[in-house]
Amino acid sequence: MDAPSRPRHILVIGGGVCGLVTLRNLVERGLFDKVELVERRDDVGGVWYLDEHNASEKKPRWPSPAYPGLIGNVLPEFLSFSGAPFPQPPSTPQQPFPTLRETHDYLRTFASRYLEQGKIHLNTEVIRVEELQDGQGWNVTTRDWSADGKGQISSQVWDGVVVCTGWYDDPLWPGTEGMDILKEKGLALHAKRYRGPQKYAGRRALIIGNGNSSNDIAAHLAPLAQNPVYRSIRRPALRHFVSLPDSRIQDVVPVKRFTLQGDGKITAELQDDTTIQDIDVVFVGSGYFPNPSFLYVRDPKSSTGSLAPLMSQVSRDVPQSRRIPSLHRHILYAYNPSLAFIGSVMCFTPFTIADVSSTWLALAWTNEVAYPSTPEELLQFEKDRIVDVEKRRGIEAQETGREASSLFTYSALGTSEEDYAAGLKREIVAARPELKDSLPEWSDERRTWRQSMYPVKYQSLQWLKTQRERIVDNSVVNGNV
Repeated sequence: MDAPSRPRHILVIGGGVCGLVTLRNLVERGLFDKVELVERRDDVGGVWYLDEHNASEKKPRWPSPAYPGLIGNVLPEFLSFSGAPFPQPPSTPQQPFPTLRETHDYLRTFASRYLEQGKIHLNTEVIRVEELQDGQGWNVTTRDWSADGKGQISSQVWDGVVVCTGWYDDPLWPGTEGMDILKEKGLALHAKRYRGPQKYAGRRALIIGNGNSSNDIAAHLAPLAQNPVYRSIRRPALRHFVSLPDSRIQDVVPVKRFTLQGDGKITAELQDDTTIQDIDVVFVGSGYFPNPSFLYVRDPKSSTGSLAPLMSQVSRDVPQSRRIPSLHRHILYAYNPSLAFIGSVMCFTPFTIADVSSTWLALAWTNEVAYPSTPEELLQFEKDRIVDVEKRRGIEAQETGREASSLFTYSALGTSEEDYAAGLKREIVAARPELKDSLPEWSDERRTWRQSMYPVKYQSLQWLKTQRERIVDNSVVNGNV
């Protein structure tokens, strides 16, 4: 079998966690003539870069879903790219989880040499990527938002493209009756737009969901908002969504419908037929879906090879279809493997998963790691995973007596995370034995280590709560409140 043609000139789209480590691994572990990265914002870091809004700027703004005071849920060992250990936070051991700023500083330092070398182009928005006919590459159209660029549009053809834009552009909203009206009125806000609790002091709030963002928002609002703060949940939180119990937060069943009151406030009718009246704001923590809307591929169902949006192959309305379609190993596009994705699936430890998957990609594109040669063979991975996930969802539904969690889906690695990474590493080490000690060892022991983070997170939240209470007590004693 002939080896696949190798891309020589590669563009990485997105300067967050996935994009930065992909750039490093393609440059230092691959054999390519040219590798560059474009990022539409004015700094690297992706979701970990919380920029200040400048109303005088005329260029578009793509805000991070992060918020001031955010503290991560992953220990430094799982935030470390191979060969670049994450510094221990100064609050270790009581609070060993890095803050938003500490994580951004790490990513900025990691990217610094590539910025200096001119391999990273900031303020460069990708507005369209088109697959060319007959495997001739990808035409990438960008807009330059730098001070000198003034929004100028240009195009360039690349042999290979890696999409590392992640999940956090397109919020997923529940289809609850009345939600659309609340959105139009600005009374329902997705967690992506949350920037702190101060403006909601004294107001009645309802939060939908009990994942990390919803739990953080509830905890932030509890001391300031009208009590209780309501949190609408379908099931108890999964163990990796850690939060402290708080008597000011009241969990309620899912919402059946929302209606607007005459005074502009909200009534929520719950599925147990109780109601909550006079709600001022609803926060929605229902997650996101991947949507690289700029990407156009040759329609695999078209006899003429016409262009179609990649995401037209799936529907966002079905949980299993909220995925980047037609990917082998969650990485290579089956119909044209010169297109790749890093970060196409949610996982517990995205830094290390992006590292191993982009290393695998670098070796696959240099023909050191083999992969199937036909679209049908490449698509088998997706077909097998859909069957496996549906089987697992059925088992969970049968065991719990309710619908399986929406987090239990194709686009979340879940309990298969270590097995997935271990499989990629085996192929990497077979091609490059010297990388064995550079990449983590994914195993049952590592899974146990990862799971042990959650009790540590709980203890750190208790410590932080104690510190905040001491600050308040000291302020009272000193007459500052």
